[in-house]
Amino acid sequence: MAGVRTYLGLVGAFLVYSFSSVFTRWAAQFPFLSWGYLWRLGCAVGVLGVYAILWQQIIKRMRLSDAYMFKGTTIIFVLLLSHLFFAEAISLNNAIGAAVIISGIALNAKS
Repeated sequence: MAGVRTYLGLVGAFLVYSFSSVFTRWAAQFPFLSWGYLWRLGCAVGVLGVYAILWQQIIKRMRLSDAYMFKGTTIIFVLLLSHLFFAEAISLNNAIGAAVIISGIALNAKS
């Protein structure tokens, strides 16, 4: 059974993964193949590289099925990061969806 540090690392890895969405959204605000576009797209690729290393370290310490159920946290992180960086509104449907994801993870973790 994985420890608390492993689960915190897992959630942290998905937070890192979520930043790739922030960088690609940020890149989309620049002209195609401009330096601003390429720099931000490069940051997204770098973030995905860091995530890949973290993911490999996590699945060495826990079962893949247990680790993968936390993938839904990525959607919640992207929702929050979009609100913070791009001032996107969080609707009631978004909040309900986030609650369903968290409930599903909690229910699955208990079994």
